[in-house]
Amino acid sequence: MKKVILITLAIILLVSILTGCGAETKETYISIATGGPAGTYYPLGGALAKIFNDNIEGVNANVQSTGASVENVGLIAKGEAEIAFVQNDITYYAITGTENFEGKEKVGNLRGMAMLYPEVVQVIATEDSGIKTIGDLRGKRVAIGAPGSGVEANARQILAIHGMTYDDLGKADYLSFNEAAEQLKNKQIDAAFITAGIPTSAVTEVAQTTKIVVVSIESGKIDELNKDYPFYTEVVIPANTYGGQNSDITTAAVMAMLVVPEDLDEDLVYKLTKQMFENRQVIIDTHSRGNDISLETALKGMPIELHPGAKKYYDEMGVK
Repeated sequence: MKKVILITLAIILLVSILTGCGAETKETYISIATGGPAGTYYPLGGALAKIFNDNIEGVNANVQSTGASVENVGLIAKGEAEIAFVQNDITYYAITGTENFEGKEKVGNLRGMAMLYPEVVQVIATEDSGIKTIGDLRGKRVAIGAPGSGVEANARQILAIHGMTYDDLGKADYLSFNEAAEQLKNKQIDAAFITAGIPTSAVTEVAQTTKIVVVSIESGKIDELNKDYPFYTEVVIPANTYGGQNSDITTAAVMAMLVVPEDLDEDLVYKLTKQMFENRQVIIDTHSRGNDISLETALKGMPIELHPGAKKYYDEMGVK
């Protein structure tokens, strides 16, 4: 009898251990590919990581600093990131094998999660350079973005509608936001193309120590740009966005968006999308661009197919 009791107790103990193990929540790692620390993607990625970690059980989200849009597409394609910030023009180029992705295999596993905010093309020059228009960039030392970046594509396309190529510049430097800011302050370059949400911390930092000029792009040129690249829209950089900028500046913009891999779990993407919008205040408290992120504009300009998990949330909220 004693032997039967011992065996029964042993079985109960074993079942308890196995049940306890089964109850443990499996940790899901989410890598969020952003951009450089001086841009807009990085702080916004930090806000998203906080939202996900605080509100989705079992999720361990972290921010990855990258070369931004083009590199981020590659990270998603290779399964090295679960969420990525990308310009919508770059997303389109990736799935169609054009522009930055010309001659490369089309990226077929990108799916949309949300459209975010305008990515403003900012041409920043030092006052000493005498640059006041895009045409004035001829013969000057200009930062055109990191190699293969979305910024570089913007720079090349905007120069082209003004009848210029990199050969018309005094020197075309492939620099990140941080590098461009540092070289503007040190007078090593005359101007820089920077595509990011405004205000961009790299530009704000330069304006604190160096007199700058924010160069306008004419409305007619933006219309011309739209004929070949329909992702661009005309926007205004409001006066006093940066120190010394005393008037509104007309320029072009594309849109920032979040992409995820096609095979990311549907329920997980649903939760990620839901928590991002339901805890939007965390994003707003981190960066003013959070004010541009809303359900009303979450699908406007979406250049690719939505992930089913994101679509489920938008359908629930009546967003078309």
